Parts: sequence; structure tokens; C-alpha cells
Amino acid sequence: MCALIFAVSRTLCRVSKPLFPRMTIQSVCVVHARSCSQRKPLKWDLTPDEIRTMTDSLISRVKKVYDDIGSLNTDEVSVENTLKALADAKLDYASSRHVLDFPQYVCPSKEVRTASTEADKTLSEFDVEISMREDVFERITALQGKLQDDLSPEEKRFLDRLVTLGRRRGLHLSKDIQEEVKRISKLISELSIEFNSNLNEDNTFLVFHHHELGGLADTYLNGLERTDNGQYVVTLEYPHYFPLMKRCHNPETRRKMETAFHSRCKEVNTAILEQLIQLRAKVADVLGYSSHANYVLEMNMAKNASNVSNFLDTFYETLKPIGIKERKYILALKKRECLMKGYEFDGQINAWDLPYYMNQVEQCKFAVNKDKLIEYFPLDVVTEGLFGIYQELLGLTYTEVEHAHAWHENVKLYSAHDTETGEEVGQFYMDLHPREGKYGHAACFGLQPGCRGPDGKRRVPVAAMVANFTKPRKGWPSLLQHHEVETYFHEFGHVMHEICSKTVFSEFSGTQVETDFVEVPSQMLENWVWEKEPLRRMSRHYKDGSPIPDNLLDKLIASRVANTGLMNLRQVVLSKVDQLLHNSSHADTAEVFAKHCEDILGVPATPGTNMTASFSHLAGGYDGQYYSYLWSEVYSMDIFFSRFKKEGIMNPKVGKEYRRVILEPGGRVDGMDMLETYLGRPPCQDAFFQCKGLMKSRETSNL
Repeated sequence: MCALIFAVSRTLCRVSKPLFPRMTIQSVCVVHARSCSQRKPLKWDLTPDEIRTMTDSLISRVKKVYDDIGSLNTDEVSVENTLKALADAKLDYASSRHVLDFPQYVCPSKEVRTASTEADKTLSEFDVEISMREDVFERITALQGKLQDDLSPEEKRFLDRLVTLGRRRGLHLSKDIQEEVKRISKLISELSIEFNSNLNEDNTFLVFHHHELGGLADTYLNGLERTDNGQYVVTLEYPHYFPLMKRCHNPETRRKMETAFHSRCKEVNTAILEQLIQLRAKVADVLGYSSHANYVLEMNMAKNASNVSNFLDTFYETLKPIGIKERKYILALKKRECLMKGYEFDGQINAWDLPYYMNQVEQCKFAVNKDKLIEYFPLDVVTEGLFGIYQELLGLTYTEVEHAHAWHENVKLYSAHDTETGEEVGQFYMDLHPREGKYGHAACFGLQPGCRGPDGKRRVPVAAMVANFTKPRKGWPSLLQHHEVETYFHEFGHVMHEICSKTVFSEFSGTQVETDFVEVPSQMLENWVWEKEPLRRMSRHYKDGSPIPDNLLDKLIASRVANTGLMNLRQVVLSKVDQLLHNSSHADTAEVFAKHCEDILGVPATPGTNMTASFSHLAGGYDGQYYSYLWSEVYSMDIFFSRFKKEGIMNPKVGKEYRRVILEPGGRVDGMDMLETYLGRPPCQDAFFQCKGLMKSRETSNL
């Protein structure tokens, strides 16, 4: 589950979030690209020179709009020449920008990736420039004073947001403060891009002899490259790293892998992150905030760091006794194995032990045979089932776009239409396998907003799902672990959030909601991979097409509560680390992480490593906001158990209402208002704790 991100058992998930607000199978038909949409297709074969030229052109176009607005007399401002002009410029910017900055994550060409990264830096610097236009801010403020009663609700929300964002950038303060905010903000953007670029380009690998990889299945070993002398090459990409950490009997091999994994870009990114912490604190201070965390949280559902702290402390106290029991059981498993295999027992759980013995807990307590289970989840079958479930629930029909232009030959493009009206709702790319230089996690990237264009018609939104599932090879299809199936459902939930969006302004399109609400729609849809009927629809044995045996399916579903204490405690660790770092003016990031691991999780960080140097969320828009995964999961569980579980998990009426109330509004409605409308009451946390097996009965507790 995305909310349970860590190297033990989950694939990291991320919705692509800008640093500044820039700016499925019943059956999948195949259609020709030109019949899907009347708009010009996105161009993915840009050369480095074209990227640079288009970047300069985009900046010139948008700057001219801002210059025109800034030159207006304040008594001349109107909806047409100010609000609509800004909206059109923001739409142009959002629509054009992602063609330029997205290739850095996916393009096979290093030269193009480099040019895209440089374009991102240039555009991020421009983001700061236009966000600090005091002259435009004065015109927006003047318009706000004139038109309080003459705007639609979304227009008023857009205008009020522009004013709020201007004040949060200090445009009502002195010139000296504005210049300082601008200077530091540009540096923050540049460093954040560099942090993630370093991770994307990391190609670390380790080499092992066959005897060092005991416990790993032949299907895994056969997929590894070999050196000239027959050793196995193991990269730190997810399809290599996670299975090894869970299955390899050799503790020394696991130690080497875990150390390497949490040392990626350690020196350079530790320095960058610690500089980012100082710079963010400085901006917050000059703007009058007590901390960067309080600055970013002001725009979220949580509102301030104190509320987040109370939320996390409550979780910790609930999880603490469960974690103690789980650690005791794992330590007993380790002691027994050490005695049986002749290893020295050191009396503690190490970071490289945790994923291995947590996997054993699933096998011992729930008898889940992972080797057998994976054979029932070939990627094509999972995709067929996932598409069918989403289509049926949301009232959509997906068609593959034939001969679609994309950035790699293995990428597919689909068009989604409303089943009843035939209207094209959106398009989405699927880029599912790892390759050198590609973004190493799982993420949804919004590429085109789903909002009203200058002609008054809805623009068809476009999104991309990027993942790193095992590649198919000769004689073997791509087979998914169940947690990868869960990741797949989660990320595709983000894709649907992006393409179902129906807003007037690009500022509110898709996942542009409060950060601590953005995971709710995708987390809610993870629940289908723990229900028998949907699981049958997304699984078949890769050899003979036979269904998963009932006993294996029942054991899988029962295992949902396995390791729930430790997995959620890890989330508390990451959330608290993030909060501490961003409630401070400076920090030793490795020390902070190590202390929280020891104090909360009861498992020491490996000496010499620094997990935060590869914690991409901290440089990718989740700074001070990582708690959002736990926060959102509470709401997502409430939605699932209160509506779908009660009224039917494949009930199209409930699903279409979900699309209309939760997905379509984007950010034009507050998250809490969407929740209360859909639930018919304020949300509560009971469903979350019950699902995790952490309570049997409890009085409803409103958040």
C-alpha cells in the first residue's frame, strides 16, 4: 500500500508534484490515434535543441501575459483582462511544460534527459519569477476588491487562491524581503531537481556468487545478467532489490544490499537535503512563520504542525504494543534460523533482517506461498482485471490507441470514454518496466490538465503511469508480487483522478488538491486487491490459465494484517523524521533518521547509511507533508468500508458517485467537503484501525 512505503515490502509511490504550482478489461479495443481526439498529439521525440528552444518560447509567451496584466491601471482590471488572461496563461504553461520536463524521468536518451532536467531548472526559476510579480499581485488584489459578488464559486476560489499565494510569497511585504524570498526559492528549486536527478541517474549494482543468493527462486536468478566469470549482477532497481531482501537466506548478502540501497547518492544528496532544510526554514522565517512545516501545512487539511504531531502520536501509542509483539516474534524466528543454519545470533533485528523475517511471518503465520502466488499474477492478466474493474466501477471504456507516439517502444497509450455518453474523458500512457536512467519508483505524472480551454471547451486531460515491474523475457512473462499488484491499483487510481477531472481552471485540475487529501482516491482503490471477487478477475496461472486455489486465496486475504504494527510504525518514523527536519532550522539527517528508527521502530539504521539521501519525497513536493500517507489512508478506509463494502464493492452506482463527487472536482472543492458529501457525515478513523486488526470495537471517533 502506498501509505506503507519502505524498503521492507512496498513500492514507493509518488504523485508528481511541482515545487511551485506550475503555472482498463471488459475488453480493450484498438483504435487509430487520430480518432481519439481532435487535439494535436503530444510530441515525445524532441531533441535537446528543440527542448531548449521551446523552453525559451514558453517563458516568453507567459511573461508577455504577466507583463500585459502588470501594465494595467488598477481601475481597469476585469475578469477578462486579468483573471481569464491568467487562467489561459497558466493552462498554456501547464500544457506545454510537461512535454519539456517529463522526459528527464523516462527518456532512453541521456542527452535528452539532461536537456529536460536543465529545462526543468530554467522553468522552475521562471516559476519563482512569475510567482513574485508584485505588479500582477496588486492587480489581482484590486480585482478581488471589485468583484466579490460577481464571480462563480470556482472563479472566486481561483481569485482568492491567487491572492493567498501572493501573500504567502511575501508580495505584501518589503522589497528586501521579496528579493530574499525570490533568491532562496530559486535555489530551493534548483537543489530539489538536482537531488532527484542524482537518484534517477544512479546505476549502482553488486555482484554475487550463486552460493550467496540462496533462497532465491530460479525465475529470479534467470532474470539476472551474468559477468564473464558467471557471477550474478544485482542492481538496486525494485524488481531486483525487494525480492532479494525478502527471500535471500544469506544475511551478509542482505546486509550488503541494504547498505548499498540506503547509501545511494549519500554524500551529494545528504549535503543537498541539509541545505534545503536550512533554506526552507529561512524562507519561512522571513515570511513570519515559526517553521517550514507550519508554512506548508497552512494550506492542508491538517493546518499546522501541532495537529500533525498529535495525529502521529495517537497512531504511535496505538501501534506501539503491536510493534513490541511483532518484534519479539521476529527475533524468535531469527534465533531459530541462526541455530538451524549455524549463523551467529546477535540478539537484535537489523535493518537487513526486517524484510526477510517479515516475509517469514507471512509464511509461518498465514502460510502464504509467495513462490506459488506470483505465478497467478502475470502482468497482462493483472492489467486486464484492473482495467475491467475500474471501467465497471467508474462507468468508463478504455481503448488502446494504435500506433501511438510515445517516448519508448514499450509504452502504450489508452483513451478513456464515458460508457453512457461516449465522451472522451481522458488519455493515459502506461510505462511499466525498468530501464537505465528511468525514474526508479512508481508514480503518476499529470501531463495535460482536464479543464476548460480558452474556447470554452473542456481540454482532454492526459496522464502517465510510470512503474518498474519485472520485464518479460524469453519463456517467462512479467510476473507480479501481490504487493506490486497493490501498487498497480494505487497508481492507476491517481491516473483516474487526473483524467476524470472536470474543472474550469488548470489550477484545480486532477490531483491539485490538498497534499494530505491527494492520496485518498488512490489508497481507497487498493482495497480491491484484498477482496476475493476482484482478485479472481485479476489473476490466472501464467501457464494454464487456472484460477488461484481457494485455500491460497484465503490465506492471502487473511495476511493483510501481517506485520501491521511494524509497517505502520515505519510510516510513523518517516512522518516524524520529515516533521522534525522541517520544524528545524538545520539538522543532521542521518542522525535524526537513525534516532527515530531506534526509538519508534526498535530497529537500528545500518551504520554509515542515510536513508533520507534517497527519500525523494523530501525534494519532490512532500516536504513537511509525508504524514499525508497515513492521514489520507484513514479517510480512504472510511470511504471503502462505509460505502463500497456496505453497498457492494462492484456497485456501479456507488462507483459513479465516487467519480462524480471525489474525482471530478479536483481542487475546486475542499477535501473535507468532498468527504462529507460522499459519506453523508464527517469522516472517522474506526475503519482504518479495524482493517489493520488494531481494534475490535471502538466508539466512533471523528477526526
